[in-house]
Amino acid sequence: MSVMRTKSIEQTIREGDEPEYQLKKRLTALDLTVFGVGVVIGAGIFTVAGRAAATLAGPAIILSFIVAAVCCGLAALCYAEFASSIPVSGSAYTFSYASLGELVAWIIGWDLLLELMLGASVVAQGWSAYLGVFLDRLGITIPESIAYGSHFDLPAFLLVVVLTVLVTVGIKESMRVNMALVALKVFIVLFVIIAGLGYVNTANYTPFIPASTATADTHTVWTAPLLQTIFGMEPSAFGVGGILAGASLVFFAYIGFDVVATTAEEAKNPARDLPRGIIGSLVICTILYCATALVMTGMVSYKDLSAEASLAKVFVDVGKPGYATLIAAGAVAGLTTVVMTLLIGTSRVIFAMSRDWLLPSSWGKTNPKTGTPARITVAVGTIVALTAALTPIGKLEYMINIGTLTAFFLVSLAVPVLRKRRPDFNRPFKVPFNPWLPWLSAAICAYLALTLPLETWVRFLIWMGLGFLIYFLYGYKRSRLAGRSPEDSGYPSMTST
Repeated sequence: MSVMRTKSIEQTIREGDEPEYQLKKRLTALDLTVFGVGVVIGAGIFTVAGRAAATLAGPAIILSFIVAAVCCGLAALCYAEFASSIPVSGSAYTFSYASLGELVAWIIGWDLLLELMLGASVVAQGWSAYLGVFLDRLGITIPESIAYGSHFDLPAFLLVVVLTVLVTVGIKESMRVNMALVALKVFIVLFVIIAGLGYVNTANYTPFIPASTATADTHTVWTAPLLQTIFGMEPSAFGVGGILAGASLVFFAYIGFDVVATTAEEAKNPARDLPRGIIGSLVICTILYCATALVMTGMVSYKDLSAEASLAKVFVDVGKPGYATLIAAGAVAGLTTVVMTLLIGTSRVIFAMSRDWLLPSSWGKTNPKTGTPARITVAVGTIVALTAALTPIGKLEYMINIGTLTAFFLVSLAVPVLRKRRPDFNRPFKVPFNPWLPWLSAAICAYLALTLPLETWVRFLIWMGLGFLIYFLYGYKRSRLAGRSPEDSGYPSMTST
């Protein structure tokens, strides 16, 4: 009855074939790659690049993107090995259950729920803000009482409701809409790169790495980066330190590729397609991010970039407001795909936890017509819609970051653990240079987590405390691995092992 009990890989895969919990295998490598691109290219490429260039790295922000891409790439390799070897819904939760034990799996699952649900709510609010900007340029004004920033953000609420219905109908149908919106989003990004080249002034690249300068510390102990508080570091910007600080910021523009792993059970050929989808989406997004950053800092001096720094604002600065309208439209489409992907990811994590009986098993049963966990999807959509409409998220956005980094950290550590425990298991894709590369990935994730504010850590620990309470009062005794018969637990019979 240890909390560190593990579930064998064979049992994990076998439980995915139980009829009442079975997902339809309908996704190809192209679907998975588009899925990843759809969630990664969102608010980051429209806002984060400019803000990081203006306040931290200058034109060298492209180096920050490369550093962040390398960091994410290490974690992506770890995800790819697990996803190809254990093609079961649940992503990092499922992987850790087979390697680090049930308690760690619960921690990651609970952690992922925070990341994905809060992320969907935050992005839905961002979508509402961009929609307001886009409609204003068309001469249409949303009433302040129901617009972004009001007591009830109606556009954000309606967006989540519509996407929830779409995701409930079926994964393939969702992917068709996602593919269309991602195509539009990538077109807009390519348009920005190509159109922006004509306005690049190479003088704006000098100096490419601005000299390091001290900055006024306006943070309190609660809001300053934890690393700065622990070691008494003086805050600074630009220089090599600014590039690394920029990498810490733009790292979060890459968050989302891991959501591809949540759909592992719905892939037609997971051993081949999942590594391609995870790594392929990350490579595509890295190229687009670097090209966009290069064009942006060439069009306008980094000193003149707005702290909000949307791509639309850059084109207004060079006298092309019409282009700005088109870019705002692309942002609306781009954020739509992010919200939809996060809704799918959230429902699949809860589905996996329910199938393991750590949450009520009835939640995880799939609809025989759509092949999706309809009950979970509707419940998740309702919570996200109300959170997006009623809650001023603000600084809670940092909670998404700490949740993601924790998952990356534990998955990276899990790779060498499972290699040692199950050297016999077939791994279609292997992380090279094991265990050094996974350990390096874990170390980088730990460093980036320490750059987050102390208040974020406190909120995270409170959330995790609530998760421990639920696990020990409910999941620990009712888990499939608890040793109780299905009849005693009130659960349906599982496939014999």
